[in-house]
Order: sequence, then C-alpha cells, then structure tokens
Amino acid sequence: MLLSDRDLKKALKTGKIKIKPFPDFISQLGSCSIDLKLGNSFRVFEHSRHAFIDPFAKKGTTADFTKEIKIKEKEAFIIQPGDFVLATTVEDVEIPDDLVGGLEGRSSLGRLGIIIHSTAATIDAGWRGHITLELANMGKLPVALYVGMRICSISFEELSSPAEVPYYKKKTAKYAGQKGPGESKIREEL
Repeated sequence: MLLSDRDLKKALKTGKIKIKPFPDFISQLGSCSIDLKLGNSFRVFEHSRHAFIDPFAKKGTTADFTKEIKIKEKEAFIIQPGDFVLATTVEDVEIPDDLVGGLEGRSSLGRLGIIIHSTAATIDAGWRGHITLELANMGKLPVALYVGMRICSISFEELSSPAEVPYYKKKTAKYAGQKGPGESKIREEL
C-alpha cells in the first residue's frame, strides 16, 4: 500500500521516515510522494579519453572514466542532448525496514527530455544516504539544471513484513551511506 500525503506527514513528523533537510510540505509534498531537490555534485563521463568501459577490468576502476564536478548555487549545469551523468539529491534519506521507496522523475522535466533514472527506481528498505540520480537528456536541446530545483519525487510503500536484511545490514551494500554521486562499483561483484 502506497503512503498518502497524510501518512507521509505523520511518518516524517514521528521520524519513521527521515529526510534531511526536512521537506517543505507546501512545495514538496504531493498526494502520495515527496519531491526531492537536485544537489550540487555531478559525475560526468570522460568519453573523449576512453574508447570503452570494461566494468570488470583487472586494472583501474570505473572512477577512472568519470570526474566529479561541483556546481555553485545559482549556477546552471547544462546537460547536453544524449548526455548521461550521475547526480545526487540535496536530501539525505533514511527508509525504515518495513518500507520501500520508489523514485520517479518529474513530468515537467520529462517534457523537456530529462530522464531521472535509467534503472535505479527502487530505494531499498533500510536505505540511508543521498540518492544518486541517473540523469539523461533524451531531447534535442541542452537543458539547464539548477542546484536546489525539485528534480524527482519519492513515494513509499509498505512491505508485507519488515525486511529480514535491510540495505544497511547487507554485506554487499556497495552504496550505503553515500554522500555524492559515486561511480559504479560493479567490479566489487567479481
């Protein structure tokens, strides 16, 4: 069952769901979701320096193919047509063991060609940290994105019972507690 705005307010006020900074209900609360804002850190792919990425290469890391860029407040990050970048939310999110989060893009940005996630729409029970966004510009024109703009929404759904092994307890939790848009850690799966 998806939590309504009424249930979201209650869960946030009691601390069952933790979002820091605390959301502004007037501008961020929807009927069944909370809007999250775009952070100032972006991880861009240095495609002109490499022929391809081998995620399981024995030498180097996937971080060798990306570079982190920090944008100042009120400055724009311009995402070019066809570009794919990792970004992060301003908010640090903690999801309890009996809820799962669902990440969605905003329709207003989708109408400009901006996709918010390629694959990572489910935020596991027990997640703790900033959420990495997989931004892509599917449109024909560059789009300016600004730090602090509402970029996506998160909804919450109840599990049939609390997760036996929530994300923060998984031995294989590669992204637990992340603060910025970290590079892929798929190599750790070898």
